This record gives sequence, structure tokens and C-alpha cells, in this order.
Amino acid sequence: MFLMGKLKRDPNSVELANKIIEQYQPKSVEDMQEALKDIFGPMFESMLKGEMNHHLGYESNDKGEKESSNRRNGYGKKSVRTTAGEVEIAVPRDRDGSFEPQLIPKRKRDVSAIEDKVISMYARGMSQRDISSTIEEIYGFSVSHEMVSEITDSVLPDLAEWQSRPLNNCYPFVFVDCLYTTIRNDYEVKKYAVYTILGYTMEGKKEILGLWLNETESKHKWMQIFDELKLRGVEDIFFVSMDGVSGLEEGARAIFPDVTVQRCIVHLIRNSIKYVPSKDYKPFTAALKKVYGAPSLKACHSAFEAFEKQWSTYPGAVDVWKRNFSHVEQLFDYGSNIRKIMYTTNAVESIHSSFRKVTKKGAFPHENALLKILFLRIKELEKKWEGGHIQHWAMVMNQMLVHAHLKKRVKKYLE
Repeated sequence: MFLMGKLKRDPNSVELANKIIEQYQPKSVEDMQEALKDIFGPMFESMLKGEMNHHLGYESNDKGEKESSNRRNGYGKKSVRTTAGEVEIAVPRDRDGSFEPQLIPKRKRDVSAIEDKVISMYARGMSQRDISSTIEEIYGFSVSHEMVSEITDSVLPDLAEWQSRPLNNCYPFVFVDCLYTTIRNDYEVKKYAVYTILGYTMEGKKEILGLWLNETESKHKWMQIFDELKLRGVEDIFFVSMDGVSGLEEGARAIFPDVTVQRCIVHLIRNSIKYVPSKDYKPFTAALKKVYGAPSLKACHSAFEAFEKQWSTYPGAVDVWKRNFSHVEQLFDYGSNIRKIMYTTNAVESIHSSFRKVTKKGAFPHENALLKILFLRIKELEKKWEGGHIQHWAMVMNQMLVHAHLKKRVKKYLE
């Protein structure tokens, strides 16, 4: 067992702590906080007096005061928020009003760094009411809903900058999906589509390229989005993985003609089991896995023939795969590591799963309210992704170099 020695403390700090305990006789953490509040006031006032001395060029009662045109002019009362609660302080004033305190600037009443705490709670999906209650419970002062909104609005300039930032010239893999949420618009609650695009960089890093809102999904909206990506610097995309969104494939190819569009296999499975009784889910999906998970295209065709015969009693389910079989076949044009990435939109769906944790509280009052909470969530996700990269990325890059239509493009953007 490892025994840690006694921590070494600054003797001056120990002496100060003993004096505080001796004077206040605290019996609880709350008593200690009250003692700190009493100490904060004189500390603030002493430092503000020092700032005033520096501003005027002489100390209080110094002979320089009589010779100066600007003098002290009493004190003004001010209540400031600290991490220990509200503290009343006396702020020195000068006659000509030129004193600008740096410690607690004019009109500033919060020195608790509460803004960061509010933004952090908002990013985790807490409502304005819950944030206000939590702040009051922990710090002893109330924060209005309006103040919470003002604090969180401070991220809007960062959001605007992020939305229009330049992007990389190439993303080998891009995943697109839509999340639906509700916004109150002119007293009417409407469903809105949140368009999210996730890209994998040439270095194998994840990057959310942007967020877009629209009342519906449409071909024209997707074209606008891909056109915006191009204007922000994206020259090439090798693969786009998507669900069956109307107009997405045409919209992507209209802007990036050489892109390979892949239907998400997981979405096809979900679409097909709608026609299958629950008792047959397990054997049905097991038979499907032999199709899209086959070791070769020949084995895939054999497995699909067997699948059609075995499940012919559910023609609706089989027809989903017949109509989209070209998307299964094209998987086998590439190596297993590429297939493992492109066959599903799970990467972007996991982002939407994270979004749902902060959007489930109900309808948002306006678009900015929704966008800022999603932007803060993205910042949280980016912290988790720092330093990481896509699994087996080196093998993915090697497999892309095997294909003539990819080799030149890969080398172009690696140089």
C-alpha cells in the first residue's frame, strides 16, 4: 500500500485559514461560503482602491490630491455575483468620471465566470428554467430566462463563422442524413429538417461540414448544400453514403459528377423488415447478412438467389432489395476496409443520436435557438474526436490506390 506524505502548504495560507476559522467558527460548507463572501468584499474594495490610486497618480490623503484637478469623489454601491453568492461592495469614484476599473468593469455585475457554466449546461440540453434553478441553488443568485438567452446568444458569431469557414479541398467519405425537430414559427409549431453532413478527411479525421435547416427535404435543397460546399473549397468527394432521401443522389452528382453514391444498407434492412412479421426478423436479417456481407460478388449473387427463394412469401421485403441491388453490387468493387466505411450512414446517425439528447425537450422558439444548441453539441463532440482517427485508415488509403479512378485523385490531394 502506498502512503502519501502530508501536503506542504504555504505557511501564510495556513495562518490566514486559521484566522478565518477562529473568527467565523464555520460548522458547515455553507458557513465557509458565507465567510468567503465577507472576505471577498474587502478584497475587491482594496484592489479597486489600488486601481484608483494608479489612475490618479497618488494615494488617498496624499499631498498630490490638493494639486490634482481630478480627485476622489466618494463611493458607489454595487452588488456583484461571485461563486460564493451575491456580494455588496463599495466602488471608488472620481470627480470627472474617467476612472475605468479593470477588476470589475463598469456595468459588469458577474465575476463568477457564470457565462461559461451557463453555456456548458445549455450544451448538455438543460432548459432555461432548469439552468436558472441550478444556478440559484448552487451559487445563491437568480439568473433570468432572458439572461440565459443573452449568454447563450454569445455563441452566435462563432456559429456564423463556423458555418461559413473554408473547408478542405477533398473529403474521401461523406455521410449525409436528416434529423427532424420542431420549431414554433409565428405561433405555429412546424417540423423542420436538420441537414447534417459529416466528412472524413484525407488524414482519417472526422469533421462536421455544416448544419442546414429547411421545412422539407428536397433535391433543390441538397443541390444548394453541395454547391455551398464547393464554394467553401471542396473540390472532390469520393463516396457519399446516404439513406433513400429524395433528390439527394441527383443533387450530389450535379455538383460532384465523379462521386460514388452509396445507399445505406442498414436503412434498406429497416425498410424491408416493415414487410416481415416480427417472428421472422432474426432469420430474415441473418439471410440478408450473407448477401451484403459475402466475401465476393459471386458469393453475393449466390446468396441473393437463395434469399429470394427463401423469402418469396414476403414479396414486399424482397422487392426492396431487388430495386436497390445495384447498391449492394457496387460494394464489391472495393476492398473490405472501404466497404466497411461506405456501406452505412451510422457515423452521421450517431451524431444525430447525440443531437436528440439535447433537442428532445420540445419545440424551439426560433431557428437560432435550435442552431446554437446543436453547434454547442458539435463543439462537445469535436473535443471527443481530438487526436483520434478512423480505424484501419492506412489500409483504406492503400485500397483506394488500387482503383484507377481513385488513384490519381488520392495522389492529387495527398501531395
